[in-house]
Amino acid sequence: MRLRKLTLRHFRNVGFAALELKGRQQFLIGANGQGKTNLLEAAGFLTALRSFRAADNKLLVGHGEHTAAIACELEHERQGETKVTIKLRHDGKELWCDTERVTRLADYLGKFPTVVFSSQDLQLVRGSPAGRRRWLDLTLAAMDAGYLRALQTFTRALAERNALLKRGVADSAQLSAFEHTLAPAAAELIRLRAAGLKALGASLEKNYARLCDESEPAGLAYEPDFAEPSAEALLARLESGRSRDAQFRTTLVGPHRDDFHFTVRHAAAKEFASEGQQRSLVLALRLAQAAWFHEKSGIRPVLLADDVLGELDPTRRRRFWSAIDAESQVIATGTSLPDAVLGTWQVFAVADGVFTEKVLDMEATA
Repeated sequence: MRLRKLTLRHFRNVGFAALELKGRQQFLIGANGQGKTNLLEAAGFLTALRSFRAADNKLLVGHGEHTAAIACELEHERQGETKVTIKLRHDGKELWCDTERVTRLADYLGKFPTVVFSSQDLQLVRGSPAGRRRWLDLTLAAMDAGYLRALQTFTRALAERNALLKRGVADSAQLSAFEHTLAPAAAELIRLRAAGLKALGASLEKNYARLCDESEPAGLAYEPDFAEPSAEALLARLESGRSRDAQFRTTLVGPHRDDFHFTVRHAAAKEFASEGQQRSLVLALRLAQAAWFHEKSGIRPVLLADDVLGELDPTRRRRFWSAIDAESQVIATGTSLPDAVLGTWQVFAVADGVFTEKVLDMEATA
């Protein structure tokens, strides 16, 4: 897939921008806080109508505005030339694919994959389980409508059960009603997370070996809060734990408490890996995500690299670039131009939400 035109209106600090993208490598250059990442965020929104850095879509609408819009014109492996338009309001969003309005997210998922490489990805190693769960949910739901359905069902049932507990309601019949919905969805999430992380971990291991020393094995390890992927077993656990849950006024068991961790040399990367190893791990994870998206959808994702190249030493930078699918489009950002060895780029200067194409000695290649 190639993104050929990206138009934004009232998206964060971008009042209006219309970028014609030529070739497979674009670079956005400018000081921090000017709007480079906002454009990548808009491009990444194409995949699953979610921001890679904000949970609340209200934050995406420009200050003082009621509506924001993202329009993408694409060359697509399956759909040919196509256009996707997303309208964001404080109370919701609209999605259009060419001239048809899309009303079911499940009908849209998996068609327009993008993968974001961000300097904030280090928090996937160092940060809280909630951040890792959010990444995992967004990744798996982007390619699997069944995962999205299970996640939505589980989230609704969990919220209703917790609402009863917070009100001090421990009536068995009322709790049971939500538990019989929650348990099968939770078991499906556990099953799909285990399978997804197994596939992503195998790809991460290969990509990490390309970025670093092959004698230094790396991997992912799933840490389910409840390891038995059985609706019956989880239902029994919920029933037996009602008194404790009532005491704490929340549900204390289930996939909303899951986690996963990274390993290097069979040790937990959060505690024992160097900063360079941790950076290589999250790059390998994103490369694994891109490969998994391609495998699942048959579509090459657009790669969005947000100020990550400048943080790598020259050796890792060259290895990272050689590990990227040579046919994938890359849109990158930074405060200085990339090394010439990384190929030719179409360059846009960014200042205060305004994007201006710069004419360099080299021209972007198709």
